[in-house]
Amino acid sequence: MVKFLKPNKAVIVLQGRYAGRKAVILRTFDDGTRDRAYGHCLVAGIKKYPSKVIRKDSAKKTAKKSRVKAFVKLVNYQHLMPTRYTLDVDLKDVVSVDALQSKDKKVTALKETKKRLEERFKTGKNRWFFTKLRF
Repeated sequence: MVKFLKPNKAVIVLQGRYAGRKAVILRTFDDGTRDRAYGHCLVAGIKKYPSKVIRKDSAKKTAKKSRVKAFVKLVNYQHLMPTRYTLDVDLKDVVSVDALQSKDKKVTALKETKKRLEERFKTGKNRWFFTKLRF
């Protein structure tokens, strides 16, 4: 079978707290690990999407509307829906599996992820990734 869940692939989370949210795969574990015996991957996604910015907004209001909240999580392959999109955000050096083990490491990883996703949003690339999924 062809391996299509690769790093930098945009996916939609289907189950759990972040169901319906878009995320990007950072690392895959096809054969599982000792803790999780099933195929899973490390994803970083958008917990809170940026709001719509209009021309008459002040610079302060535009900055507030452009904020993004992020999440980092290990997710089962069964709970992901792959998309045709890719996202070239270099988060591999920031987020790792050990970052999820302790609270302070996770907080720093989330802050750095948030910062890099906001930078990506402000460049105007990958517009689909930063819009809410409408049902």
